[in-house]
Amino acid sequence: MNLRRPLMAACGCLLLVPALCGLSGCDRDLDELNKPPRIHPGGFIVRPYLQLGDDPAGTRSGTIRVVWQTEDVDVDWSVESNDGSARAWRPAAAPRWRRVAVDGVLPHRVHHADITGLRPDGAFAYRLRRSGEVVFTAEAAGPKSSLLHRVAIFGDCGAGTAAERAIAFQAYRERPDLLLIVGDIVYNRGRITEYRRKFWPVFDADAASMAAGAPLLRSTITVTAPGNHDTAGRDLNEFPDGLAYYLYWDQPLNGPTGPDGGPIVAHLAGTEARRKAFRDAAGPAYPRMASYSFDYGNAHWTILDSDAYVDWSNPEFRAWVERDLAAAKNATWRFVAFHHPPFNSSRAHFGDQRTRLLVDVFEAGRVDVVWSGHVHNYQRTHPLTFAVDRTPDGKPARVADKVPGRWTLDNEYDGRTHTRPRGIIYVTTGGGGASLYDLEQDADPGSLQPYTEKFISRVNSLSIAEVDGPTLTVRQIAADGRELDRFVVTKESPRPLASGR
Repeated sequence: MNLRRPLMAACGCLLLVPALCGLSGCDRDLDELNKPPRIHPGGFIVRPYLQLGDDPAGTRSGTIRVVWQTEDVDVDWSVESNDGSARAWRPAAAPRWRRVAVDGVLPHRVHHADITGLRPDGAFAYRLRRSGEVVFTAEAAGPKSSLLHRVAIFGDCGAGTAAERAIAFQAYRERPDLLLIVGDIVYNRGRITEYRRKFWPVFDADAASMAAGAPLLRSTITVTAPGNHDTAGRDLNEFPDGLAYYLYWDQPLNGPTGPDGGPIVAHLAGTEARRKAFRDAAGPAYPRMASYSFDYGNAHWTILDSDAYVDWSNPEFRAWVERDLAAAKNATWRFVAFHHPPFNSSRAHFGDQRTRLLVDVFEAGRVDVVWSGHVHNYQRTHPLTFAVDRTPDGKPARVADKVPGRWTLDNEYDGRTHTRPRGIIYVTTGGGGASLYDLEQDADPGSLQPYTEKFISRVNSLSIAEVDGPTLTVRQIAADGRELDRFVVTKESPRPLASGR
């Protein structure tokens, strides 16, 4: 077998061959139904990890949510925190939990508790008690209100590979305040069994190393955007433990929604019993958590569902994005993140251009950078503006998922001496651990689109975005720690977000 030739799935995504993923087969989870999960000391199926919670203003008020998973047994849990402002540990509100009882997986519970009143811009410790006994303690960065913070960004990660473990380790070394995964969190179908085998062991490793991953999630707030491998599979008869995105993440619930089978929410298939079991487990997260927004420091983030079932020309969806960006008028920085990149030079997924349909909204909303994954490499565009070609009746001249148009490039911006771009910079950072795409294009600049400034496809990598008031510095870090790219964006002066929005 030629291991350099990638295998293609029906969805058009590259699959890891067994020799590369280190498994007897990349769908080995099919044989793991009803297997008892591994129980960590303290009674955890998944040890605590940090989330924004369902309130988009939570971090601005000093709140961080702690989430953990256990067996389906009654136990008295409590959470305490200490940010150094007092000697005593302070109790958090009483934890709450949801029961996940779907076919194919033993029932278990997802608990959460909100730690409130944290001092901005500092560190804090938290601990969990089980029946009164302390069973877990960790330290983490507190909510940010200042103009300085660091975000680690990558997508296409949970493939159970050595590269994924190396990316987790490099992200941990950077000590980010926020971790953003731009879709395809776990392969291949976003299932509970896949999370347990390919994701939690890497990002909740016992210790940090290139070989193991890192205990990243317990110390870093993590936000996620859904990718096609996370939420596009909607048939619960085929995979009743699918759509785990809505079961395990706890993000703001301020996004748009709609009816089942409508222009924003794809039809949820399966027997009535399986659909009910999933909806009971997901609670209010489904389907609302697919798109949302939040503020962090002096930046506003808009996270969007870009899967093919979402109609990005839908007036209600467009209006929500417009309102969201308009409400962020006092933010120094405005970032948008979703899975499918609008501007991509890779041969793989080049035709997935439907997200160009909202570029005019991004430009009107003065977005600075758009972050995406889906394409398993790193790409950065010149700053650009884009006008969609239109038919005589004014509609986009769209052919399937291709959206033709005219771009205007800012070729003076170089990210070093000229750092005030005219237009939006589009970053594809899909090298989070899955097999890489289009290695041959690294040595073939003639194959790249005119808007592409950087193209690196021979190494897995992640983005590190550091905001320091009116200055944004982005570094692309390889799985071995080398810096692959760096660019700077500057603005006239910082505008503290807390003063207006």
